[in-house]
Amino acid sequence: MQPFGDALADRIAKTSPVCVGLDPQLSKLPSSLPKTPEGVRAFCEGIIDATADIAACVKPQLAFYEVLGWEGMKVFFEVCAYAKSRGLLVIADGKRNDIGSTCEAYADAYLSADKPIDALTVTPFLGSDSIQPFLKRCKENGKGIFVLVKTSNKSSGELQDLPVGDESLHEHLAQLVESWGLSDLGPETNLSCVGAVVGATYPEELKYLRTLMPHLPFLIPGYGAQGGTAADVRNGFLLEGKGAIVNASRSILYASSGDDWRDAAKAAAEVMAKEIKDVLKDR
Repeated sequence: MQPFGDALADRIAKTSPVCVGLDPQLSKLPSSLPKTPEGVRAFCEGIIDATADIAACVKPQLAFYEVLGWEGMKVFFEVCAYAKSRGLLVIADGKRNDIGSTCEAYADAYLSADKPIDALTVTPFLGSDSIQPFLKRCKENGKGIFVLVKTSNKSSGELQDLPVGDESLHEHLAQLVESWGLSDLGPETNLSCVGAVVGATYPEELKYLRTLMPHLPFLIPGYGAQGGTAADVRNGFLLEGKGAIVNASRSILYASSGDDWRDAAKAAAEVMAKEIKDVLKDR
């Protein structure tokens, strides 16, 4: 069983650092598809087919499946399984966490060995004991987690930039998350099963946070529709362009609403992959 950090590095090397966010909205589905859970499944599988040879992974956002009720959650797991069958790594974006038996249940729900999911996004604000159940499943099952450190939204600084002694909260958090990750480093890459979510919309913070978390893979949202560029994400990578994936959702999913939506998604992913690879050539 390959540790998550090594598996992610291998997949990036074979494809690109692109992560496709699968955030399907009924109102935005192509006109040729029904505005139903079945239409969502067909849309997501079409996007997966279009980008499977370009992207390292997909990141289905649970909210867009939960809103469709039990049928939506069925589609969620079907989409995850389909992505796995196409060789993609799957990151469930649920930002889960709690304490005690509830946290244990979240860990089992998404990171048990029988689930078609490679990693889960989690929130750290309940402290270290709430992270331990996730770390345990990661080590046992070759899974990963991505911990929120500095998110891409405009108001993130209301909490994440608050002073903690001589540093900001997100800087303090980065050091804590790095310490969690040191317990399980991949033997091939020295990358942890623990990763960090750091937004492309804060490039200076991204650059400094990389120095605080040298062993963690980064999941970098905010590219494309939120305004992040290839130049903004450059410093989130380690040497030789390793150690990070960059997520885009709307700019790929909704590149076209016409019959060419698959081809348009593929073209958008190809452009994104080239832009990122071009800025990483000197690293």
